[in-house]
Amino acid sequence: MRIGIDLGGTKIEGIAIDAAGAELARVRVATPPDSYQATVAAVAAVVGDLEARTGGRGRVGVGHPGALSPATGLIKNANSTRLNGRRLDADLRQALGRDEVRLSNDANCLAVSEASDGAAAGCKVVFGVILGTGVGGGIVVDGRPIAGAQAIAGEWGHNPLPRPADDERPGGRCYCGAVGCIETWLSGPALQRQFKARTGRDLRATEIAEAALAGDAAAAAEIDLYCDRLARALAVVINILDPDAIVLGGGLSRMAQLYTRVPERWRNYVFSEHDSIATRLLPPKYGDSSGVRGAAWLWPA
Repeated sequence: MRIGIDLGGTKIEGIAIDAAGAELARVRVATPPDSYQATVAAVAAVVGDLEARTGGRGRVGVGHPGALSPATGLIKNANSTRLNGRRLDADLRQALGRDEVRLSNDANCLAVSEASDGAAAGCKVVFGVILGTGVGGGIVVDGRPIAGAQAIAGEWGHNPLPRPADDERPGGRCYCGAVGCIETWLSGPALQRQFKARTGRDLRATEIAEAALAGDAAAAAEIDLYCDRLARALAVVINILDPDAIVLGGGLSRMAQLYTRVPERWRNYVFSEHDSIATRLLPPKYGDSSGVRGAAWLWPA
């Protein structure tokens, strides 16, 4: 039995699957808001719950924000900043009583899941995008994730927003210390904050999208601007990587408008003038829980 854990900024989700990939049990709990120790304990509790429900002991894979540094063995670049500088793998091994726990970036897990038997099955090059509490990315080529020399392959969210308008300069300060990162424009909290600044209304990102579909003019304008920013950001990915498919994950992947409007907009920015753009923008087959399946697949059958 394999167990996958998706360690997100707002929720921890776990899944147990059998050798064929069939789901045996699933658990979702809120992520402790502040404490690193409480987060490790919560992951251990989810694993314990899954094993109690299935009556077996599983091999554990964990998808997490940021990366495990090849140089230090510490977590770096996580928007859940309490993870940074921590030996998450060692602490999870101790908490779970395992000799090995496999870790990978959450966007890599999403991309692996969707490239294997999900929305992008059969595609050679897949870019997986996390749009949620943060903005992440992962690259899969021929079914295998690409980590890179610094373990940061695919981290598009910490580049500047491309082609900024005058009122988008210089942009807000990111948790990473830079100014104007894509994440400061496209994360769920960013969309919520921008809409509140314009309207005084405090809606979650997906609620803004729903209001737009219901005819709310202010919400529709906000979503239209969001789609243009996302199109600009993904056009740079297409220009560099030229993937067969881009699959969205995270809570904002439920926003239906993205899948038509963003490809319409990225035609203005992709370096493919007078030619069709074959790259497809796809919703995840397994919804915003796709990453947890990818974490389980960190172990072979």
